[in-house]
Amino acid sequence: MEEILFSADQLKKLNSQKGLITLFSKSSLNYSRTLRYIEYEKKLKKLQIELIKLQTWAIQNNERIIILFEGRDGAGKGGAIRRATERINPRNFRIVALSRPTSEERTQWYFQRYVNQFPKEGEIVFFDRSWYNRAVVEPVNDFCTDKEHEIFMNQVNDFERMITESGTRLVKIYMSISKKEQEKRFADIKADPLKQWKMSSVDEKAQELWEDYTHYKNKMFANAKHGQLFKIIKANRKTSARIEVIQHILKLIPYDKDIEI
Repeated sequence: MEEILFSADQLKKLNSQKGLITLFSKSSLNYSRTLRYIEYEKKLKKLQIELIKLQTWAIQNNERIIILFEGRDGAGKGGAIRRATERINPRNFRIVALSRPTSEERTQWYFQRYVNQFPKEGEIVFFDRSWYNRAVVEPVNDFCTDKEHEIFMNQVNDFERMITESGTRLVKIYMSISKKEQEKRFADIKADPLKQWKMSSVDEKAQELWEDYTHYKNKMFANAKHGQLFKIIKANRKTSARIEVIQHILKLIPYDKDIEI
């Protein structure tokens, strides 16, 4: 049997309550994975404290903040949002994940249903998918016409300029995964009774339409160069992606790091 050597610090982490729970939660012992997860939890906690400071600053200064998440199905948008929000005050943030538009909403200006969800003073709104549905998901799945897609692409940069010029801070995040990783995550979801509800008819076709998604995603990024840019997060490893998401939010919003919480 191969001898494994650990530093005193590593042994301390492995012998902690969190370390032991993580180590024995899987069918086989994986010390490296356990140590990585403990480090991730440590980083996450520090960043979540900073998010509390950011939220406190936003409340005290009547800031309005929108953080929108885009990315392929299964990219981890929901998980990243949960880690970003699990420690902050629930009275001052909302998570918005809109379903298909109603018959009434389909008669309105496309952006109107999203504007109705915008933050009030002192509030942060997280969009789990946003108006960019019309940039990628809708044209790929024939949920909109070519003309509707063209109108959206012509309007979106002006729309976001109006948002930011009116004093609302806007953070745009795109979570990127490989085709192989998406396939693996879909298989995991289908095998888990607690997650099967996540698979939609759109998700079922995502692998088949991979290249179509790539085509429209690239058009979306090219168009964004004339307006508010996306931060692209490589999300094949969920833990590092979540850390990078929070780091980007903290970097982009100029909150008071010395504020009392």
